[in-house]
Amino acid sequence: MMAPIDSIDKVDLSAVILTYNEELHLERALKSISKISKEIFVIDSFSTDRTLEIAKAHGAIVLQNKFINQAKQFQWALDNAPISGGWILRLDADEIIEPDLALEITKRIPALPSDVVGINLKRKHIFMDRWVRYGGRYPLVMLRIWRAGHGRVENRWMDEHVVIWGGRTVTFDGGFADHNLNDLTFFTDKHNKYATREAIEILNHRLNFFPRDHSVTTQSTSLQTAAKFFIKEHIYNHLPFTLSASLYFAWRYIFQLGFLDGRSGLVYHFLQGYWYRFLVGAKVMELEHAISHLTDKQLITEELSRITGFKLTSESSL
Repeated sequence: MMAPIDSIDKVDLSAVILTYNEELHLERALKSISKISKEIFVIDSFSTDRTLEIAKAHGAIVLQNKFINQAKQFQWALDNAPISGGWILRLDADEIIEPDLALEITKRIPALPSDVVGINLKRKHIFMDRWVRYGGRYPLVMLRIWRAGHGRVENRWMDEHVVIWGGRTVTFDGGFADHNLNDLTFFTDKHNKYATREAIEILNHRLNFFPRDHSVTTQSTSLQTAAKFFIKEHIYNHLPFTLSASLYFAWRYIFQLGFLDGRSGLVYHFLQGYWYRFLVGAKVMELEHAISHLTDKQLITEELSRITGFKLTSESSL
């Protein structure tokens, strides 16, 4: 029988959550980790809703910093927050550490040998209040906990990962859920912005107009993440997007049994596994056309900054 959450002891763990107008989710996230973390840092991008009020009411330490991208914001937290824990947890505001994982964290972390410096978690995705079990979406094995001094965030505009050094990783089995409560308009708007960021990342991979990391390996993150990263960078992104998006959706929906997720699953797999991937490719094509007459890297970054609205300069580097 699992111990009640109230009886769980805190561990030497510091949690870091990035926020911007997250009043809908933040209290739920904070409650899921408040019993296990010695300290919680909320790094806010100047929210205008009740985010700060909720964070402070639950004992979180709040710091504010201007947002450029996820990678830079989280690395700013690692460099500037007075983190004292021996382990660091990265948690999104719309994610939840479920009670069985909370118990596993408190039982296993104190007993881990010194050569373990990273912990992978198995994330489940909840969409339209239903767990997406198929289509290769569970488990998504992500490195989310690491020893202080043994990890950092990649310098990337999209799909950044935590990378570690100086030891090995282990994987915990407890429940870890991504459950965003916003509607489909929010979902599509967010993924539209993600698509712009990913298009920038793909173009930068091709043209190298500002520094980026190439640090994802089987030694620095989970095997699943490293494999997906390799396939995406070395195979997928080199195919015509009209073909790659179609093949990816077919792979997920048919061969990885995404159709078993039902009608809401079809909505999710189509939007996230086809529409989004197609949109990224279309935006790459659009941006490539816009800069096709330019050769100077500074002029390229200035033009892309103008088109996308993102600040793509040397200051974008971590």
